[in-house]
Formats: sequence, structure tokens, C-alpha cells
Amino acid sequence: MLDLLLADGSGTATSLSERLPVTRQAVAKHLAVLDRVGLVHATAAGREKQFRVDQVRLARAVAQLAEVGAAWDARLQRIKRIAETISRTQESRSPDR
Repeated sequence: MLDLLLADGSGTATSLSERLPVTRQAVAKHLAVLDRVGLVHATAAGREKQFRVDQVRLARAVAQLAEVGAAWDARLQRIKRIAETISRTQESRSPDR
């Protein structure tokens, strides 16, 4: 949905639902959530609302998610190294060797 809004510059729940495999009502609910958290802004456009992405807030959210992702990648790498060490230790103690 954000990709479509960014590509088109703006869109309504109706115009977006025509391009997505979900109902207009589902799109409207998603847009309401995105509006509530400030990632999109709505302006009246006749009987509908026209939504536009707040690119500054989106960039901030992407940066925060990247930080979280990097922290989890580091944690998972540490867990992997610990698991590999345990596995090597168990293999070296195995009576089959």
C-alpha cells in the first residue's frame, strides 16, 4: 500500500483497493491506522479522502526498523556461534571418534 502511494504520489481507498487483493474496507482500515501513526496524511477529496505518504516519518520508521534488524542479526549471529561451539564440543567428546 505504501509502495503504491509512493509510486503514485497519493491515492484513495477506492483507487488502492482496485490494485490490491483486498476489499476497499480493508484498505480504508489500513489507511486509518497509517494515518493515526503519522505515516500518511489524509485530505478531503470529494466523498473520499486522498492519502499521501509522509516521507520524513517513513524514513524515520525505516531507520528504526533497520536498527532493530541489525541488533537482531547480531544476536542471532552470537547464538549461532554458541550453538556451533557446543556442537563441536559434543562431537569431539563423542565416543565414536
